[in-house]
Amino acid sequence: MSITEFLVLWLCSFGFILFCRVAPVVVLRGRSLSPRVVDALGYIPPAAFAALVTNDLLSPNMFANGIWPGLMPCIASGVVVLVCWKTRSMLWCCVLGVVSYVLLSLI
Repeated sequence: MSITEFLVLWLCSFGFILFCRVAPVVVLRGRSLSPRVVDALGYIPPAAFAALVTNDLLSPNMFANGIWPGLMPCIASGVVVLVCWKTRSMLWCCVLGVVSYVLLSLI
């Protein structure tokens, strides 16, 4: 790939990304969204986070090294879910998730 082809590809990609980010702001400027749309948009960050976490937790070869190494992340994430449900604290979720994974890896 020559430098000119690379620059054309990069500029087209940059222009498309910029358009996708700027167009909604320009179109929706000065308008208020309905409460249902605002509620629906509120589900996007948790859904994206859940997709990223699930992608890291569940893989096709998670049990390649045995049952226990494959189940450790799932058990640690279960601890995190319980802590989140009980405390609603991001700090405690992170701390206890790491501690539970370390303790499970020592077993």
